[in-house]
Amino acid sequence: MAKITYIAPDGQEFVVEAAAGTTVMENAVRNDVPGIEAECGGACSCATCHVYVDEEWMDAVGQPEVMEEDMLDFAYDVRPNSRLSCQIRVTDALDGLIVRIPERQG
Repeated sequence: MAKITYIAPDGQEFVVEAAAGTTVMENAVRNDVPGIEAECGGACSCATCHVYVDEEWMDAVGQPEVMEEDMLDFAYDVRPNSRLSCQIRVTDALDGLIVRIPERQG
């Protein structure tokens, strides 16, 4: 299990225990984390699960694939640390991961 901290735009934190093999998006939805809409259910086709990966976690999370980069074009306020949470697969190495939720999705 990995502990993931989601930080809302207002600074409120939501800490979730996430099983390896699931996605950061799935865990947000299961735990009612506000701001992760996930309209496509994790198919990488809507950009409504956009998050900002905390800088210290960028190497551990890795870079987006081409399809994800294309979908990020539709996200709000894209930054160098932007990722779609449906594309971040949880591993034990991500224990302690911190992601921030943008002010709005899409």
